[in-house]
Amino acid sequence: MSTGDRLVRGRAREDGGPVVESARGDKDSPVVVTRRAAGDPGRGRVLFLHGLSNSSSVWDACVEQGRRTGGPEMWAADLPWRGRSVAGWSARGDLVPYMGDALRAVPGGAGVVVAHSMGANVLMEFLARRIEEGLDPFTEFGVHGMVLVAPFYRRAAEEFDWASLAYSVDNMAPLIAEGIRVHAGDRVSGATRRHLAERIRDWVGPYGWMRFFEIYLRTPALRLGRFTVPCLVLAGADDFAAPPAEGRALADGLPDAEFRLLPDCGHFLMIERARQFAALLDRFVSTCSAVRPHGGPGLGFPWEHDR
Repeated sequence: MSTGDRLVRGRAREDGGPVVESARGDKDSPVVVTRRAAGDPGRGRVLFLHGLSNSSSVWDACVEQGRRTGGPEMWAADLPWRGRSVAGWSARGDLVPYMGDALRAVPGGAGVVVAHSMGANVLMEFLARRIEEGLDPFTEFGVHGMVLVAPFYRRAAEEFDWASLAYSVDNMAPLIAEGIRVHAGDRVSGATRRHLAERIRDWVGPYGWMRFFEIYLRTPALRLGRFTVPCLVLAGADDFAAPPAEGRALADGLPDAEFRLLPDCGHFLMIERARQFAALLDRFVSTCSAVRPHGGPGLGFPWEHDR
């Protein structure tokens, strides 16, 4: 089965923006891609990808900023590692091929792909596999640029040890609690956040966490010089899960990349610094769109793209 077989032709909804649905058309489908904002046709297109145990709602603040300023067309994917579904899908095996379903689902090509945390790592691993097969995934999926938000990356296999594995496991629940805090603010007490975080950690389970960590372990093998599109790597200065130094090292290894460190925020910088994040994204997308016009190559689906 090819990566595209899991997500077949969907339908576009014309009232308030189309929804791309899987053949099952329900919330339990592995990949569901939704157009979140019609945007300005001249300002490019964006596809958002979330991290482990999150969902497309992690991009709500950024999408709202884009709507206010008339930014690019915005699409967001809900992926197999979202919410409570991650354990079931992870237990079935490799999650990386599902990335092709998300990229294929955007009519006219994905444009600039904005990927957070595990989503960034799955994206890079997927692209690397396609390149190893002798393919050009950037043309294949219409990817004009990438924004890698709080990615995990190490240059050498020797940088991984038992301490790094234990650190990742021990900080999973605190990271989830941090996500709850930035989403809910003071509406949820510290004790409740910790309780919810432990429940979500248990939903993810060993299979979900292992799917993340095995992709992280493969980052030293990424041949970054083959990632030929412009890239923007963003990190939060206070991120205790994905250290900013790893984002900087990743940007240093990419042939055309800029690294930006956002102050006074952590792993969820697109929420904590939504206005600054949206401004950086808009500038980057505009630059990419000037080089590769809106509506570039990409497989997409054969429906009309309503405006």
